[in-house]
Amino acid sequence: MAIENVDDTWSAQELDLDRPDVDAYRDLAEALRSRVSGGVEFDEYARILYATDGSIYRAEPAGVVYPTDIDDVRAAVDVATAHGVPILPRGTGSSLAGQTVGPGCVVLDMSRHMDDILDIRPDEQTARIQPGVVQDDLDDTLAEYGLKFAPDPASSNRASVGGGIGNNSTGAHSVRYGITDAYTDAVKAVLSDGSLIHAREVVIDSPEWDDIVSKDDREADIYRTVRQIVEENAEEIEERYPDLKRRVSGYNLDRVIYENDDGERVLNLAKLFVGSEGTLGVIVEAELSLVTVPEETALALYCFDTLADAMKAVPVALDYDVSAVELMDDEMFRLAAGSDGYAEYVEPIPDRAAAALMLEYDSELHDDFEAAIARTNERFLDNGAAFDVVEAYTDADQADLWKLRKAAIPLLMSMDGDPKPYPFIEDATVPPAELAEYVEKFEEVLADHDTSAAYFAHAGSGTLHIRPILNLKEESGIEAMHSITDDVTDLVLEHKGSFSGEHGDGMARTEFTPKMYGEALWDAFKEVKTAFDPQWWMHPGNVVYRDGPEDIGPDAERGVGADMRENLRYGPDYQSLEPQTTLDFEDEGGFSELVELCNGCGTCRQTDGDVMCPTYRASEEEVQTTRGRANLLRSAISGDLDEDEIHTDRFQEEVLDLCVGCKGCKSDCPTGVDMAKLKTELKHQHHQAEGTSLRERLFANIDTASKIGSALAPVSNWATDIPGARTVMQKVFSIAPERELPTFRRETLRDWFDDRGGSAVSRAEADRKALLFPDTYTNYSYPAAGKAAVETLEAAGVHVAIPDDTAPSGRAAYSTGMLDLARERAEANTDRLAGRVAEGWDVVFVEPSDAVMFQDEYRDLLDGPEVSQVADSAYGVLEYLDTFRLDDALPVEDRALGVAGSVSYHGHCNQKGTNKDHHAVGVMRRVGYEVDPLDSTCCGMAGSFGYHEEHYDLSKTIGRLLFDKVDESDGDRVVAPGGSCRSQLGDRDGVDDIPPHPIEVVAERLPDTTAVGRSV
Repeated sequence: MAIENVDDTWSAQELDLDRPDVDAYRDLAEALRSRVSGGVEFDEYARILYATDGSIYRAEPAGVVYPTDIDDVRAAVDVATAHGVPILPRGTGSSLAGQTVGPGCVVLDMSRHMDDILDIRPDEQTARIQPGVVQDDLDDTLAEYGLKFAPDPASSNRASVGGGIGNNSTGAHSVRYGITDAYTDAVKAVLSDGSLIHAREVVIDSPEWDDIVSKDDREADIYRTVRQIVEENAEEIEERYPDLKRRVSGYNLDRVIYENDDGERVLNLAKLFVGSEGTLGVIVEAELSLVTVPEETALALYCFDTLADAMKAVPVALDYDVSAVELMDDEMFRLAAGSDGYAEYVEPIPDRAAAALMLEYDSELHDDFEAAIARTNERFLDNGAAFDVVEAYTDADQADLWKLRKAAIPLLMSMDGDPKPYPFIEDATVPPAELAEYVEKFEEVLADHDTSAAYFAHAGSGTLHIRPILNLKEESGIEAMHSITDDVTDLVLEHKGSFSGEHGDGMARTEFTPKMYGEALWDAFKEVKTAFDPQWWMHPGNVVYRDGPEDIGPDAERGVGADMRENLRYGPDYQSLEPQTTLDFEDEGGFSELVELCNGCGTCRQTDGDVMCPTYRASEEEVQTTRGRANLLRSAISGDLDEDEIHTDRFQEEVLDLCVGCKGCKSDCPTGVDMAKLKTELKHQHHQAEGTSLRERLFANIDTASKIGSALAPVSNWATDIPGARTVMQKVFSIAPERELPTFRRETLRDWFDDRGGSAVSRAEADRKALLFPDTYTNYSYPAAGKAAVETLEAAGVHVAIPDDTAPSGRAAYSTGMLDLARERAEANTDRLAGRVAEGWDVVFVEPSDAVMFQDEYRDLLDGPEVSQVADSAYGVLEYLDTFRLDDALPVEDRALGVAGSVSYHGHCNQKGTNKDHHAVGVMRRVGYEVDPLDSTCCGMAGSFGYHEEHYDLSKTIGRLLFDKVDESDGDRVVAPGGSCRSQLGDRDGVDDIPPHPIEVVAERLPDTTAVGRSV
């Protein structure tokens, strides 16, 4: 539900690209299209996009259906089974055990359309939802009533609630709240025969019960069978099911019959659907119980010298009414410290810490947080168990620690090289009191296999995410994985634990489920599966499997056997091509390594917060996620796609061209998949093979066009209003006729600076000297921001010069993939600036994209110490003021926060991607503004992208996401540093002028005596 008005959602289908069905499934696809109103995709790209999830597995489906309602689901099930193809319902694909992929299945993507919140009853603390709603979206809606859905997986910003029900998900607060099955009161599900079942509490032997079981249908058989199985296996269930807060393996036979609040014995099939991983039916609605949201929380993070010390402290921590007890180890701290996106969050943690326990306290359990933490301090610090504590009472400080904790899984997968800490036995759960002994024995298993592991997660519930480091591209690594799993499952049974406490069975653990539950319950599981799904059409082979085809029938082999070593994403046969590249990919381990860093966690599907991924938020199509693009790129370099596929119109237009190059994935993707860089390299290779278009050459050389436009102003500004002019631009250059073009100024920034006689601050009296780079937009179209930069820098005591011998930054050429031209311009600027930088000059930019071009992309284009020196000396103008605290020297009389008014600040995505966006906020606040930093993604213009005729609608759709953020903000006016962003904001309905650059509002705070004339 990224965009409330579905009419605003842009679809890649608008490109009218050829999407031919795979021949083997052409008839099935056509039959589905005749019955289903939602989308149906059975082409090669769709199969690749849905072949992976967040796990180590890969299995191509037959195709994908996007149902819009229950009737679509029923029709899809009918058609698929009639064609002999199994069904796999899927949420957002963030699962870690491989339960959202299935070979040859029809995938029902429930996240595209079936994502509505149907009903909220605050007084009853319940909600009714469709399965595709993202949990954070649900919780955001419930916040109005002070309620939330209690299970909180780390992936809640993109994971669907329906997927969480299928997986029986939980999260950090299971110590306090338990897991999903406790909050799923009822579900509606489509069974494999197309019938709809309403699973809810039914009082056993009541009139309602008698009415249900008296019928001769699938539902009656299910109720009779389940009751009989549970009653006949009561002793085995009591013996075999572990007594834990978390146990999500197998079917929930221990929870399906219970006493309700009235003391009546009920059977609730909803409890069986929870954790069934789509093997019993397709959930289309769910009724949920909700909990109240504590008004306040606090965190205490205790640091230990050894992992063993931290483990011994877990049962002690549970004595203090804490709502979460989370573990992080030194490997995680190391990876976070080396990550651009997470380094700041690990700064408070001492280097000495080998492990840390994070305890949360909430206001429903504690009246005085400081007193509560003092009591645990006394227990942990005074007796020497822990050596330090980090206390966090503010929302911001707590959010930083939670961001660090929630990034653990993808951070670990960013480890360099082929050996990775893979998930396969990572969520085994034992009683918390036995954790220390369990970890000690686990270490012995790892030593026996000559490997190590990373440790983190939900220690308070006995669930440690222990990830052995293996190379699954080698046969020995795969066999070690299987052997370790066999040993660890034995170890878990010794401690009366569960093989899975959070991530489910899927392809990773179904093989070992018989070991956990024993022969009697294993047979019971198969009976349950057969009662719901006699022919085993629903996601066969997960949770439970058949020993042979004779168990099903002579014509079927669905669900026979399970081997965790099959269907691996990587394996000994996996090979990838390492192309010769123009950009330097050494820091990423190579082009292929950067592509393979995508582990499928799906962070790029988040619908709010951070930058990534703007095109997905606008289109809600998997192909527009960073994950989707990485999947298709990996298929291209590994041979799953034809080697020439990247040069096809479809790949170029749908996969590459629709990436706006915002660089959001560079910082927001926890593994750092820099899709903007990958795209630029591939576009360059495409140009080498196929040439460049007239439009690409025009925008790559926009500086020349702007120079001409400025020289001919104001005539050049009137030209586009001549009848037929826009039609010519559309036909010749494919520029959207609806888009307002930049206005050129006759007096450039360079002209203004020369006419005033250079800098008003002499070099002798200046502490710093700065070369203000005359970027194309500032110089020719919007010199007001450049003038404000000059005046502000001078007011801070900086000697300013505007060089007259620089080339364009190369940003425009780089963005279009014309790397030879971008490198030529990078070389020219480096040659011309390196000597001055060596003399102590800084290089300062008004335009953020040009600043980042120098800081980041120049290093990929060029080698040598000079480029590093120039890049290290490059700053955005607000970054420059903030880094050296030059704004403290500005002659601003009243610096009280808010005295100058309030502004809504939209940061530039390139600066966000390089973690330099915060500087503007700090400076504006210090000179007196109240600043609301918008939680916004890319503006949608992305340089030339928003001018393209075929991209105009997508650009405007992305822009509306930003406009909504602006409208929600309380700022008196909006400011943005990017020229493209200001153009998009100025192009919205009801707006007459483009908003100011932040440096302009800073300059407004200077006394009139310092202003030399910023008028446009």
